[in-house]
Formats: sequence, structure tokens, C-alpha cells
Amino acid sequence: MTTETYFRSSGFDQWPFFEPRHRQLMTSLDAFAKNQLVEIAAAAGEDDTSQDAACREIVSRLGQAQFLNCTAVVDPQGQFDVRSLCLSRDILASHAPLVDFAFAMQGLGTGPISIAGTPQQRADYLPPVIRGERIAAFALSEPDAGSDVSAISTTARREGSDFILDGLKTWISNAGIADHYIVFARTGEAPGARGLSAFIVDADNPGIRVSERIRVIAPHPLGTITLENCRVSESAMVGNPGEGFKVAMGTLDVFRTSVGSAALGFARRAMSEALVRIQERSVFGKQLADYQLTQAKIAEMAVDIDASSLLVYRSAWSKDTFGGRNTSPSSMAKMYATEKAQEVIDKAVQLFGGLGVVQGVTVESLYRDIRALRIYEGTTEVQKLVIANSIFTE
Repeated sequence: MTTETYFRSSGFDQWPFFEPRHRQLMTSLDAFAKNQLVEIAAAAGEDDTSQDAACREIVSRLGQAQFLNCTAVVDPQGQFDVRSLCLSRDILASHAPLVDFAFAMQGLGTGPISIAGTPQQRADYLPPVIRGERIAAFALSEPDAGSDVSAISTTARREGSDFILDGLKTWISNAGIADHYIVFARTGEAPGARGLSAFIVDADNPGIRVSERIRVIAPHPLGTITLENCRVSESAMVGNPGEGFKVAMGTLDVFRTSVGSAALGFARRAMSEALVRIQERSVFGKQLADYQLTQAKIAEMAVDIDASSLLVYRSAWSKDTFGGRNTSPSSMAKMYATEKAQEVIDKAVQLFGGLGVVQGVTVESLYRDIRALRIYEGTTEVQKLVIANSIFTE
């Protein structure tokens, strides 16, 4: 059962959250990914060189086919189409996690410019990203500042009409292949989170370098960047001085829901793989699908996928329809969908039996791919705190 067949059979494409353009996107992107992108991702090895080249090619093809249009907002009066972002990640993740990663970073790495950039910054950086000619990165995390953004220690001191950045950023996706980084640094207007600002740092700036590539269980371009006497013009600042935290949170407010949709894509693929497997495999003279224990697992997986879908696309629809902050719905969507996707994939591995833990089998790779989604852009534990805080302050 293909992902598109699963969408259609579940009636997902007819949900009231979607408009005709979204339904068209489901069909066109699903076909494009299948025909143009899956082979590139499959051929990519786990070494840095092959991963880097694959991501560049994926971004280029997505851009040429105009599937990156929803990753940035060029018009200052415009807003993100979060439903299209989420549908894109849902579909791409179901085909190949590396394809989803390459797509998502184009949006996250330019989100601050879309939200708070000057007209010149938008004109210089967003169109090339949308065309797939420029690769973006979002440099927020540090060794001692992950979920706690207020602990950022990278500094940006003013020197005439320039800023000098010094510090270390880690867990940076696209480190080594990005053409620009959005770097968050302490400018000191106030203590804690209120004293941060955001800057565009081009990769060819002599003051920035990739000091380490990080190998993780689901390989993709990831690393640590070092900023040493990194000089940027004051025109590189995104938003106003001291608004870095606001810019970062505004970006995550848009893209956090899409993390849930990527988890959905992984879960849908695991479900599809499991449905095929249980109808092929015989145990004690019966098809595995004929056992009630198997049917119970499939039922649980289906409910978890549908419940996650409702939270994800409720959040996306809410952001598109009402605008403004979407913190609680996006946190609910991200938390629930990533946790349930982990459970769905675990059930799929169990149904595969020993084959489910063989390297290279789809459910085995999904088991590794899903794990990071419960951590990045706010851990599950942090999402619970955010949701509880929103309830207490209502």
C-alpha cells in the first residue's frame, strides 16, 4: 500500500482543514518525490560527502519544481501557508527522511528573515532559497543552551557600524553545506532571553567555520560551527536589537507543527510497510494478519495516526486561519505526533519480527529516524511545560 493509497483510503485528503490547492499538492508532491527524489536519498551513503551532495541535489530539484515556495514568505504582508508546509513534510517524510530534512531546513533556516527581515534581506536571501539555489541553516543551540535559549553565551559586540560575533553553536543541521546561517547571539540589551539578537552570517565569512561534523543514528549533515572574530555589518541583524528570542520563537511557532507532520509521515510509512508484511508472512500455518493480536496492533496504530493527524492539521489550520501566536496547539501537535509515531514504528518493527532490526529494512531505518524528532525544536518534556503554562495563564 503506497502512501497516497493510504491517504485516499483513510479519507484524509477530504478533511475540512484542506482547500483544493492542498489536495493538489498531496497528489503532485507524492508523485514527484516518488519519481525524482527517492532514488537520490536511497543512493546517499552515510559518509559526509555523499550526504552533502544528496541534500544539495534534493534541494535543487525541489526548488526547480517550485515545491519550496511554501518555505519562505517574500511579501512582508504575507504569511506562511502552514498547511502546505505540514503536508509537504508529511508526504516527503513518508518517502525518505533525508528528503524531508532537506526540505524542512530551507524553511527553518530562513524563517527569521521571512518573519522579521528587512526588504533588502528578503530580496537577497529568500528567492534563491525558494529556487533551491541557496541552502539555509538555523544556528540557535549551543553546548550549554539547547531547550534553555536564555543560556546562550555566543556574543555579538558592536564595533562601529559592525558587530563582532564570538562563540560556539552545535547540533546545527546543514553545517558544512549551508550558504548562510541565522546565528543567535547575546547583544546584552537585557539579561537572559531579552538580550539576544539574530544575525545573517554568510558561509564564506572568514570568521565562521565548521569545527566538527556530528555523526548521529539517522545520518544527515549536522555539525558544530565556531565563530571567532566574525565581523558582520549591522545590516545583517534580523529584526531589532534584543529581539532575537522573539524572532526565534516566532520561527519555531510556525515550524514546530511541521515536526509533528514529519513524524506523521514516518508513522504512515511504517503502517504501510506493516500492512504488507503481515499479509505476506505466515506463522503457525496462518497469515500473521489473521491473528487478533496483530489486528489489535494495527487498530492501535491507525488510531494513533489519525489522532496525531487531527492535532497536527488543527494546529496548521489554526495558524493559517487566525494568525498570531500558535504556541499551545503547535506544542500539542509536536509532542503527541512524535511520541505516537515512535510507538507506531515500534509496533511495525515488532510485526516484522527479526527482519525488523536488520539494517537497511525500511522499518529499521524509521526506528532510528523518528528518535530525534522527540528532541529537536523543543523536547517532549519542554512541550509539556509549554502546554501547562498556557493552561495556567488562560
